[in-house]
Amino acid sequence: MSQAVDVIVVGGGIVGLANAWSAAKRGLSVALFERDRIAQSASVRNFGMVWPIGQPPGEMHQRAKQSRACWQELVDANVVWADPCGSLHLSYKPDEMAVISEFVDRRVELGFECELLSVGEIRQHYPSINSRGLLGGLWSPSEMCVDPRAAIASIPKFLHERYNVQLRFGVAVRDVDAGNVKTSTGETWTAKRIVVCSGVDFQTLFPEAFVHSGIRKCKLQMMRTAPQPNGFRVGTMLAGGLTLCHYKAFEKCKSLPALKQRFDAEMSEYVKYGIHVMLSQNGNNECVIGDSHEYDEDITPFDKRAIDEMIMSYLGEMVNLPSMEIQERWHGIYAKHPKLSLFTAEPQPNAHVVVAPGGAGMTMSFGFAEGMWDKWAN
Repeated sequence: MSQAVDVIVVGGGIVGLANAWSAAKRGLSVALFERDRIAQSASVRNFGMVWPIGQPPGEMHQRAKQSRACWQELVDANVVWADPCGSLHLSYKPDEMAVISEFVDRRVELGFECELLSVGEIRQHYPSINSRGLLGGLWSPSEMCVDPRAAIASIPKFLHERYNVQLRFGVAVRDVDAGNVKTSTGETWTAKRIVVCSGVDFQTLFPEAFVHSGIRKCKLQMMRTAPQPNGFRVGTMLAGGLTLCHYKAFEKCKSLPALKQRFDAEMSEYVKYGIHVMLSQNGNNECVIGDSHEYDEDITPFDKRAIDEMIMSYLGEMVNLPSMEIQERWHGIYAKHPKLSLFTAEPQPNAHVVVAPGGAGMTMSFGFAEGMWDKWAN
């Protein structure tokens, strides 16, 4: 005997949770399937940064702000912890300062809320920042820090209690055909719409959708410190000059190519491994530090000590933490399309593949889901 709902979402990571929430808040009955007891992949292995400052101006930046508003809704409902601490890009070289100064000068045109902080202002507000050689910083109030491990665990419970979303965790979906879903436990479900949010699993469901998609796998290495002593807080999330070359928000800056050229010449190992150093701090006062980027055939199960050492060396030039003791190290693997901000496909009528927010899942997933369900619900 089959069970019927309006919507089935496959995958309990942030993309799946966002789609289940967007469908449920529109009054649709939803069943959410996740093969593990709790999602264990990319969604729990990141900084927890909701990071609108990194998204390109226009629609993507607006979607990021929409996502942030959704996160705030979860905060207000006591579903997740969050720190609306903003972000600070630190500049220690003239070419880095040129990029952030140009970006701030164009902030109204580009649609960003940000300002340039002097060395004195940074010292006043964030005394742990290393001021030796510091030239200034790009401050943005839009960014929010969440704890991805706690959020991924608590949001499903919220969806069940608030919207009666049926949770089928520890149950793998092994087949989708014409609105029918078969599971590893022998269940059969039917739905009017099925959304597959399978992360980097390209083989189990609709493998044909991925064969010529161009999607790549990306591995990142990260670390987490022990809780900082005596309640110490950095006060904001941090990024450096390398990050200016990573996010598309800064691509319109005419001063950026010169910065990239210097990094290519002087920091080739950082460029080789796609290292750009960032820091967030969760509600347990642990600092999350990373990261790197290795792609496709360069990905192995084995992490590189040299990458961690480069990250920590660069971080030491940015901030003086009371404790640099690393209590956890890990890597994550996420899907990324070389051109698209999100990959979608419809291999069967009303059966959708939605994957590859490209390392911006915490920032973009809620906004992407709202856009899709505005269309689908109508």
